[in-house]
This record gives sequence, structure tokens and C-alpha cells, in this order.
Amino acid sequence: MVIIMYMHLLVMVGLNGVNLNMAHFAKLNDDNVVIGVHVVENKYAETEADGITFLEGIHKYSNWKQTSYNTKHGVHVLGGTPFRKNYASKGYTYDSVRDAFIKPKPEDSTTYVFNETKCAWEKPIAYPDDGKMYKWDETVYQNNNSKGWVLIE
Repeated sequence: MVIIMYMHLLVMVGLNGVNLNMAHFAKLNDDNVVIGVHVVENKYAETEADGITFLEGIHKYSNWKQTSYNTKHGVHVLGGTPFRKNYASKGYTYDSVRDAFIKPKPEDSTTYVFNETKCAWEKPIAYPDDGKMYKWDETVYQNNNSKGWVLIE
């Protein structure tokens, strides 16, 4: 059945890769960390509960949450209603209090701050909006907390 569904998925996906007839579900471990994302035809997932029942029947696994491919930082990229703040990916955590999928905090910095609105980790200083290219420099920020973005020449 999985092979048939995969072939059907290939038929359903258009030339631009966008598929409007699919629902996405995150498979969660016991700590609510995403261990995979599965795609289900909408006819099997008219509701989140329907999709979970369908996946439980196939995978004999019960910890699933629906996720929206078109949601990032609390915004639906096509103008629709955002769902669970972010599209789930492997390694993300589902936070049941916020009802959101959250990307892990980057390991390369201790200065990231959590944006509650976006449910995302961000640099403590906004990226300059002058049209130039910058890179983040942790050392610069540690030396002066009002700086951190360095112009790329």
C-alpha cells in the first residue's frame, strides 16, 4: 500500500512541486521531537483525527500531529490561516502549550532569543535593512551587545 501511495503522490504533485491535495503529519517521539513527516491524501485526512487514524493503521504508531507545509514563523505563506506556527521538520519539537512546532535552538550561539510570536530562535539584533549583505559575528556581539552584523565585502 505504501508503494501505491508513493506512486499516487508522484502523480498528484504538479510540475512546480506544489500539491494541494495532501496533508502533512509529524511523527513524534515520546519527548514530542519530530522523527519524520508523512504525507497523506486529503481524502484520508479530512480532519486531523482522520489523518492520525489512517497513519496509525499503516504504521501502528500513535503519536502524530498535523503540520502545515505553508506555515512559517506564524504566517501562512499563501495568505491562508497559519497552523502550528511552523512546518514540522525532523528534529523540531512540538510544544503543546504553544501548539507549535519549534526548530531547535542553534548550537553555534548562546545569544539567540526566542520570539514567542514566530515560535522561532532569532539573533538578538535585527538584520540590517539597508540592502547590503551581512554575516553574524558572535565575537563582535560579545564585545558590544549593540553590534553583531558584519558587512560582507
